[in-house]
Amino acid sequence: MEQTKSIWMRMGEIASPPSLVQDVVTDVCVVGAGIAGMTTAYLLLREGKSVVVLDDGPIGGGQTERTTAHLSNAIDDRYVNIESWHGEAGARMAAESHTAAIDQIEAIVKEERIECDFERLDGYLVGSPGESLEKLQLELLASRRAGLSQVEFNQHCPLHEFNSVPCLRFPRQGQFHPLKYLSGLNQAIQRMGGFIFTRSRVEKIESGPPAIIRTYQGATVRAHSVVVATNSPFNDFVTIHTKQAAYISYVLGFEVPKGSVSKALVWDTENPYHYVRLQSLPESESNGDLLIVGGEDHKTGQANDAEDRYRRIEEWTRHRFPTSGNVLTRWSGQVLETIDGLAFIGRNPLDGPNVYIATGDSGQGMTHGTIAGMLLTDLILERQNPWATLYEPSRKTLRAAGRYLQENLNVAAQYTNWVTSGDVGSVESIAPGTGAIVRSGISKMAAYRDNDGVLHQCSAICPHLGGLVEWNRNESTWDCPCHGSRFDKQGHLLCGPANSDLETIPTPYEVG
Repeated sequence: MEQTKSIWMRMGEIASPPSLVQDVVTDVCVVGAGIAGMTTAYLLLREGKSVVVLDDGPIGGGQTERTTAHLSNAIDDRYVNIESWHGEAGARMAAESHTAAIDQIEAIVKEERIECDFERLDGYLVGSPGESLEKLQLELLASRRAGLSQVEFNQHCPLHEFNSVPCLRFPRQGQFHPLKYLSGLNQAIQRMGGFIFTRSRVEKIESGPPAIIRTYQGATVRAHSVVVATNSPFNDFVTIHTKQAAYISYVLGFEVPKGSVSKALVWDTENPYHYVRLQSLPESESNGDLLIVGGEDHKTGQANDAEDRYRRIEEWTRHRFPTSGNVLTRWSGQVLETIDGLAFIGRNPLDGPNVYIATGDSGQGMTHGTIAGMLLTDLILERQNPWATLYEPSRKTLRAAGRYLQENLNVAAQYTNWVTSGDVGSVESIAPGTGAIVRSGISKMAAYRDNDGVLHQCSAICPHLGGLVEWNRNESTWDCPCHGSRFDKQGHLLCGPANSDLETIPTPYEVG
């Protein structure tokens, strides 16, 4: 069993284009080759703009390859809440934009003839056993006020696995294979004259005009506009990060006999909640299907009990889906939850007018990322877009002030780790293949001992805003509990908002 590799990664990565090694000039520079960045690049190229895409890793190598790829207009935070935060008109635009995103993906798949397992299917929000009907009934009314007139209530869910509980049916949802889809976009972008450079980390963005995008490798891109679509924006130190929080979500993939599980998207109202979909497996790998089940979220860097969470997901799945067989794969992904349930897409606050961001997937990264491509294309081309105000990054959602306060009090509490002792008293206590925080005078070290017994030491201070990282023994990463930056076991940056590695501390025998 692959411990932390998603089913999409198991099926193969996209071939990585070369690194940027010389200066280039373009209309638009897109930083990030995930769903948001690649969709933006594709749509701008169709409009006749020249585009360069930069990414620190491979195409889709961030959170896109760790999604479960639900394509849904059933908002993860529920329309009851979206309406309370954004008003009835805002909820209607949210429903409209997510519906349009699924349609856009379907249109691109057809136009580019991308074989990515795209299909339409129903989605079901299922109630919890013994729970009052009120929650579903209120969501039904809110969904219909948002314009989703075809959402229907069922006293008994038509899916045989859930027929003992009520549900809401959301018709014409979708699912696909995200890396196959990005592979198709990659081919289309390059065919239209776009350039994609991977293994090219951006160090600094100067808004200009023209904007100058400098990479750590020394090359620069000069562009009229810049889009930062890196899941969490590295070019915004504070403003956006006070309005969203990073969470880790866990996923298991079970082999099931073909046809034994209903094909649908499923989300439940339990706490903690679950989300479910089915994926066909290559015939060379199995005669069955893969049942993908996720949930058990927690704030990044604020729990270290992954085995217990995987166990609870497995117990829930085997109870609901008796045909579930071997666990073929498991993985975790990071979700950025905004305080008001919708992404931040548009001009970056406190930056130049030609610098744009797309962040805050709120559990719907595939549709939010596609919305970003559609909306940012209009903004860059100076066209009116009815969703612009709804997704405006500088918005202040006063009705979500309680969530804002709660999340930021949580962040403030993480800085008290400065005064605590380390995980272990000395580096000698660290076993091979593990890491721990060790106090060193007034500071702390992130120390990892590899399987050969060699010690690797870094500063435990996150270079974003000075939080102290925590060891994640499930993924063997260093995770910042403040704003979700993550680093590999030797301190190399995996994802922002930090934009540099943890500072290396030489081991004693390396000094001099």
